[in-house]
Amino acid sequence: MDLTLPPKVTDRAFAQLAAINDSADAPQPLRVAVEGGGCSGFQYDIKLDEATSDDLVLEKDGQKVLVDSVSLPFLTGAVIDYSDELIGAKFTINNPNATSSCGCGTSFSI
Repeated sequence: MDLTLPPKVTDRAFAQLAAINDSADAPQPLRVAVEGGGCSGFQYDIKLDEATSDDLVLEKDGQKVLVDSVSLPFLTGAVIDYSDELIGAKFTINNPNATSSCGCGTSFSI
C-alpha cells in the first residue's frame, strides 16, 4: 500500500455534508473509519463526530471529513462519495485496497 495517497472526498459528498449541517443545531464533521467485523472482515463506520488530534482532516467550503490514523492505511487512495439512488441514499466508499466486498456495501476484505 502506498501511504502517500490520502482518501479523496467528492464534491457531491461535501455538498451532502453541507446540507446535513445546514439543518443541524451544531454542524459537525463526518468521520469515516474502518473497524474490524462485518461479513467480509472489515466494515466502514460513517458518522458525524468531533475531530481528535490524530485525525486527517479533509476540508472544503467549511465542511470537514475526518479519518483517524488507524483507519488511514485502509483508506489509502479511496474515494468517499455520496450516492442517491432508488435503493437509498448514503455515503459510499470506493476503496482500491478492498479485494472483495459484500452486497451491503459497508463490509470488505483486504
